[in-house]
Amino acid sequence: MLIQFLLLAAVAVLIFVFVRHWNTARTRAWKRLAFLAFCVANAYAVLRPGDTTKVAHWVGVGRGTDLVLYLLVVGVTMLALNTYLRFRVMERRLTELARDTALRTAQRPDPERPLAAVEGDRTP
Repeated sequence: MLIQFLLLAAVAVLIFVFVRHWNTARTRAWKRLAFLAFCVANAYAVLRPGDTTKVAHWVGVGRGTDLVLYLLVVGVTMLALNTYLRFRVMERRLTELARDTALRTAQRPDPERPLAAVEGDRTP
């Protein structure tokens, strides 16, 4: 009984944090709905563990615990892939921004000064 209370409290905290940062997080609508469905499914599985076993038998898994573990592995893999893809996009944007900034702030070398003075010495 204590574990049910702790797990439900954890789900409540997840939902609270998620709703509190609803507008600040730039997530797509389907991700928001998927997260809320995940939280509801967690709460249901905690309150009715026998139903999880029935669903596991229905899909061909021996125990409800195994089904939850398999779904968790798939979810974590999706999260890792999503994070990787987001970082790739951010790196690409950062590279484009750095290039754009370098091109905008570039200065032509003064033809009066020798090339070595331009590269090594910053004094006029």
